[in-house]
Amino acid sequence: MSVRLARLLSVAVIGACLVAAPAFATTHARTHAKSKSTTSKGPTLIWRGDVATATGVVDEVALAWQKTGKGNLELQPFNTASGIDAVSIGTADLAGSLRSSDGSAENTNLAFTPVAWDALVIITNASNPVSSLTLKQVHDIYLGKIHNWSEVGGNNTPIDVYAVASPGDGVEYSLRELLFGRANQPVAAPRLYVNTHKLEEGVELNPNGLGAATLGDISGNPKLKAVAINGVAPNATSIGNGSYLLYTPVYLVTNPRSPKAVQVQAFIDFLQTDAAKAAMRVHAVLPYQDGIALASKEDSRSDQIFAELGVHPGRLIPTATPVAATVAATEQPAASSPATSESHVASKTSADATAGTTYTVVKGDTLSLIAKKSTVTVAQLREWNHLKSDQIKLGQVLRVSDH
Repeated sequence: MSVRLARLLSVAVIGACLVAAPAFATTHARTHAKSKSTTSKGPTLIWRGDVATATGVVDEVALAWQKTGKGNLELQPFNTASGIDAVSIGTADLAGSLRSSDGSAENTNLAFTPVAWDALVIITNASNPVSSLTLKQVHDIYLGKIHNWSEVGGNNTPIDVYAVASPGDGVEYSLRELLFGRANQPVAAPRLYVNTHKLEEGVELNPNGLGAATLGDISGNPKLKAVAINGVAPNATSIGNGSYLLYTPVYLVTNPRSPKAVQVQAFIDFLQTDAAKAAMRVHAVLPYQDGIALASKEDSRSDQIFAELGVHPGRLIPTATPVAATVAATEQPAASSPATSESHVASKTSADATAGTTYTVVKGDTLSLIAKKSTVTVAQLREWNHLKSDQIKLGQVLRVSDH
């Protein structure tokens, strides 16, 4: 079975089998619906991808783009994998993603352009008395080492951890890479959802719920709150200066071989305008150039996180709770077949960098992750391998030492 067909089948399985918020749940309005109605006489570009990216970045920008008269943007938000796959096969012109390329052959043939900065946030119900967690506590909650809110200063009730089912989801992928040094780390989250919005709806209904989202996506939602991390609340200021450690780039994914490549580039160029930047700030999202200094801080940020957590990058860390581990092993494969096989490959062959002077790229690898595993810098890897960018290919052999 092809990877693409497996992914399409996995979407059907997710819709039929996964836990989802009840249909009668009343949630805060999603602004992407209004963005589908366009009036410009220019060409229409189809955007598909991460729902959190849609709300946090693209909704308001799409309206600003429409007002210029240069074109329309039709939004089809669902999840990261669906957007990237659609751009790869040509059924969408742009995708939104909260992660960079995962190193797969399909991803390598696409362009990932960072356009903004957002914050990965740990959310809980607004009525929950816990308003701050340490990074170590978040780490241990996801591993199942902390089970009860009373262990972190809250009520004596269980912590119900929610996650998005697909391991390739942008929010889950990026959060796990930051916390564990590997994006496919199993976590103790027995409640799995089809996308971030469904996860948020579940937390809205459960005072004991906890999950991951983005600041841009939950901005203005009175039913949810983002807890401070290490005493620092996520906001535009703390994202911009890097004091909130869980900041993340937001990417637009495009296909350089698309017949609409010129129109797509025009839209990406528009994101540098004052009108587009103002639209991003509506949801507390930082335009990429406004936070450009964050890009140079990512390696030191990772070192700080791993030092605080005592985590070795790339090391396989088993979930601590047997029940949660069973759920992760049985439900996640049903949710996304290709990503699950990727998880098995990476856990067996990519737990640590090779002891020699070369390293063979496997699924799930990024240049940054390989650098961390090999205790070198990304700049050194680029120099030793004559790379002009951070793009790497499955099976590519990289030099990871100057010896």
